[in-house]
Order: sequence, then C-alpha cells, then structure tokens
Amino acid sequence: MTGVGNAGGGRRVLALAASAGGIAALRTLLAELPAGFPMPVLVVQHLSPKYPTSVAQVLGRSSALPVRLAEDGERIEPGVVYVAPPGSHLLAASDGTVRLADSEPVNYVRPSADRLFDSVAAVYGSGAIACVLTGAGRDGSAGAAAIKQHGGTVLVEDPDTAAVRGMPDAAVSRCEPDAILPLEVLAGEIGRRVAA
Repeated sequence: MTGVGNAGGGRRVLALAASAGGIAALRTLLAELPAGFPMPVLVVQHLSPKYPTSVAQVLGRSSALPVRLAEDGERIEPGVVYVAPPGSHLLAASDGTVRLADSEPVNYVRPSADRLFDSVAAVYGSGAIACVLTGAGRDGSAGAAAIKQHGGTVLVEDPDTAAVRGMPDAAVSRCEPDAILPLEVLAGEIGRRVAA
C-alpha cells in the first residue's frame, strides 16, 4: 500500500474516543495537556442527540486548551480541542479541515470513533495518535487497527481500571496497542510520544 505511514506529511493529531464514563475520563486526560499543546485534539464522546449538549463547556472547565464543538468545514488548528456534536460523525479532511457527516451510525453510534480514526489514519498516517478510553461496545477498535496499519500510535486505557471496559477490551483484541495504561498516566505517555 503506497504511502502508508507517510500520509500526514509531517502533520500530527491526537484523536480521543470515549463512551460510558467518558466525560470524567476526558476531563482527567484533557486537564493534563498543557497550554500550547502542539497538535489538534479531535474528540468523539457518545452522547444522545435528543438533548442539548454542554459537553464542550464541561470539558473546557478542566482544560488549558480551548474546547469547542466542531463546525463543518472549520480549519484544524494545533492546541485546540474539537468535540464531535451529538448525532454527527467527526472526520478529518485532507484539506486540513474537519467535516461533519450525518451518514449511517457505525456500531450503532453517531458520532463513531471508527469513522474518526479511519479518517485520521488516512489523512495523518504515522502522525496520528489515537487513544481509546472507557466505554461500552466495540466502537474504535476497527479504527484503531487502521491507525496502526498506517503507522500511527494507539494508546488504550487499561480495561482493568476503566469505568467501563468494553471499548478498551475491543481495541486491545483488535490491534496491538503501543501502550495499555491507567487513565492517570495516559497524558504523560501522550506527552512523551509528542516530544519524541
């Protein structure tokens, strides 16, 4: 497969995925990322689209980085956290923007971590770092495998310490993560890999 591992052209991104128990996990992780974090952060958190969401504000209270709901077509900037709106897939586009899609759910969910991770793998290649956090089901496992196939890095919250182990277990069984760590040390591992 030509270009695998080099698709990002030097660009880098951090993609985070969570479901049940994810708000607390994301707040813990984002709180540890420093102001001036040198790459954009794309986040999928499974939430019901039936209700108004304040997820960006909730996560923003714990983060030194600006956190906002992603808007279709906006340019991806380093040091900004883009959260998938409930009911829309969040995708990285090759022109350096984020795209929102209302296509069919994947693994019964929209937004889907698999859709995000697949797009990040294709656009960023070896410059992608994906992190699978707490959650039920198997969303994110196929996308994590795609990130690995393209030379990127996959980190997984330790299923034994996750609030809900379904998503971490599925990711571990589908691909060989670069690290499986308790939530409290994941941010440090991200920092080490960003600095490498």
